Amino acid sequence: MPPGLAVATADGTATVTIANPARRNAMTPAMWAALPGLLAPLAADPAVRVLVLTGAGDTFCAGADISGFTDAAGLREAQEAAVAAEEALAAFPKPTLAAVRGYCVGGGCQLAVACDLRFAAEGALFGVTPARLGIVYPASSTRRLVRLAGPATAKHLLFSAELIDHERALRTGLVDEVCPADRLAKRVRAYADLLASRSRLTQYAAKEFAADSPGPGREAHWAAQAAGSPDPLEGATAFLTRRTPHFTWTPPGT
Repeated sequence: MPPGLAVATADGTATVTIANPARRNAMTPAMWAALPGLLAPLAADPAVRVLVLTGAGDTFCAGADISGFTDAAGLREAQEAAVAAEEALAAFPKPTLAAVRGYCVGGGCQLAVACDLRFAAEGALFGVTPARLGIVYPASSTRRLVRLAGPATAKHLLFSAELIDHERALRTGLVDEVCPADRLAKRVRAYADLLASRSRLTQYAAKEFAADSPGPGREAHWAAQAAGSPDPLEGATAFLTRRTPHFTWTPPGT
């Protein structure tokens, strides 16, 4: 396990924790570089149904740790590694949840936005801060932020580098749900358990369709998966007989 990242798996949920307390959980170059490789086996593990990304202690992530860089080439390489990590998280095929306390800034916000849903504790603060450093925010990250929170909110965050509170984040769609800090872990756990009980067939197809226009043949692929799966009949039968469904579809190759 790379320094600064920890993984724990229980009851179908893998929790990835950003843990760099000396730097408010800022992501070092080594942490950015390690994240895709950390996610890959979790994506392939059929026992993992949901991924939760969180920060150690009372901070989610204060951004990218740029303290060791002294030239433009180093900053560019770090940004490329951050984008690769963000894309790996966005491409994770299973539902991903960000559990946010405290600061969710810069690279931390970049990672939270790459998750499917964001749960925040009251008092959380959000910001996208390249304007403080004269950095051009990546085009793919900008587009993802615009799709999530809308162009006006994205421009406000990018133009000003101002931090916004949990209320504004919720109102603009940057955050999906807010709860008291002492209830955040319990709420995220309950929601992850709920997702783990639902059909993976539905979730995988929905995540792919929601991310972008499906590529050639993907709609036909998912239609074939549904036709060959017992999940639709199981779901309908369970609903009619008022019992809990037992879904069994798994991704091909697992």
